[in-house]
Amino acid sequence: MWESVKQYVKENLSRMRREPGGILRYPYIVPGSDTYATTLWDWDSWWTCIAIGQADAEEGTAKDSLPYEQGCILNFLDHMDEQGKMPILITNDNFLPDNEMDYIGKNNHKPVLAQHALYTAQKSGDLTWLLPYLDRLDTFVSYFGKYATHEETGLAYWENDFAVGVDNEPIIYFRPEKSTAALYLNCLLYREELAMAKLWELADRQERAGHWLAAAESLAESVRRYCWDERDQSFYSVDILLQKVDPERWLHHEAPRTWPCLLMRIDTWTNFLPLWAGIATPEQAKKVLRRLENPDSFMGTYGVRTLSKQEPMYNLKATNNPSNWLGPVWGVSNYMVFRGLQRYGFREEATELARRTANLFEKDLKETGTFHEFYDPDRGIGIRTPDFQNWNCLVLNMIAYLEGRTQITEF
Repeated sequence: MWESVKQYVKENLSRMRREPGGILRYPYIVPGSDTYATTLWDWDSWWTCIAIGQADAEEGTAKDSLPYEQGCILNFLDHMDEQGKMPILITNDNFLPDNEMDYIGKNNHKPVLAQHALYTAQKSGDLTWLLPYLDRLDTFVSYFGKYATHEETGLAYWENDFAVGVDNEPIIYFRPEKSTAALYLNCLLYREELAMAKLWELADRQERAGHWLAAAESLAESVRRYCWDERDQSFYSVDILLQKVDPERWLHHEAPRTWPCLLMRIDTWTNFLPLWAGIATPEQAKKVLRRLENPDSFMGTYGVRTLSKQEPMYNLKATNNPSNWLGPVWGVSNYMVFRGLQRYGFREEATELARRTANLFEKDLKETGTFHEFYDPDRGIGIRTPDFQNWNCLVLNMIAYLEGRTQITEF
């Protein structure tokens, strides 16, 4: 089944390689065969490489892809400042549209680079290409704990609402700077710290590996403590923009606050990411599953709505920069929720979500001859950006799962 989808993905993945040029000194991967001519993106390149890994496993082409996958990591490390901050995208002639290296007040590259590096090292069975850069990679992962973590909760926060990946998610979009400890960010960071620990273990640096294992467990505990809501039986992002406790202030001194953050009870798909990350307890995962399956809120005909249909912000508008995450189905959100269901042993539910996703892309190919960036959850109609490939290609990994073949996953 889904032969047209598999063929389309494989044909286009093989065309996403780019040779060194300009400020990009290493070969690299772009997230689309035609749409992104010379642009290297942060989490896009990571997910695209996971899909390439599936194609390589099925076609025996890993040797051809590895230099480009390794180059993605090395190009980003090439353009990191002393604090560990690096751009979210690089083209062969500039970093960002304003063509400046000033990252102050901007969000960092998403915490996925160590995960990307570990995946690539495990794929090749070789760490030698990365060993000279492990200290730089460690500095990058350390950035979030040093410069973007809320002291009272231990949760990482977004510095502003620019280029967070989930562009207009209500928990961050139009919110004040440094106000949101987002589940999405903290789940990525937890896995990033585990990946950094594994890389140091492979390099026989056990002390540093132990540091990152402890950091990851501390972060997981913070998510379970501050982001879990037993009343709603859901994880939520939290608001950390609270006034500091001042014992001299007359209004507050008799009853200072004892809570370090406030739950943001907004039903967004990122609330399911503690399953993808492996942070949720088995009991929490079972409770969260019931919310996911509700067709009146999250589950559409073709997958997971990125915002619950019951939220007042829900809409399916065709937007770009920011792209719309207020309800449309995206390939990457379907995939990450699917992987969370796999992780916790919800095989029937994972199978059903993978099937809905494969059917979505098969429908789009049949009707338009291409993939789109995001979709109407129930009609399966592409809303915006035809010829968008990127993480949509992860459907190849989901089909492998459905067909009982070896499935390539993150580390």
